[in-house]
Amino acid sequence: MLPTQCLCTKLRRATRNVTRLYDDALEGVGVNVAQYSLLKNLTRLDQPSITSLAEALGLDRSTLGRNLKVLEGKGLVHLEGGEDQRNRLVSLTPAGRACLDEALQAWEQVQVRLGQRIGLEKRAELMALLDDLEHIG
Repeated sequence: MLPTQCLCTKLRRATRNVTRLYDDALEGVGVNVAQYSLLKNLTRLDQPSITSLAEALGLDRSTLGRNLKVLEGKGLVHLEGGEDQRNRLVSLTPAGRACLDEALQAWEQVQVRLGQRIGLEKRAELMALLDDLEHIG
């Protein structure tokens, strides 16, 4: 890779590399890290609407809708009710809960490996920096 001083480029490269680690670990479960995150957050929100789920995840509704269709096609989520697409409620299916339970171990292993790779102090610094960057703008 070409060297760069561009923060955006460095962050995008780092994100792609880290995402690849999680995706590789979750491959055997049949989901990627974005899908895992969506399933995990569904358990925290207790049947949210598509709109409230999109807001909680920091996604636009159309992106979330595409991701939900994939998960619905795999039988991992169920969409129901609502006057229109935005107000439909999203819930995990029993297969979705089982997938999430299976994926948790793979996700935890990557968390541990990355934590060991950068160390506790750098991990804490990185989390604080990412929190700051998450709220820019």
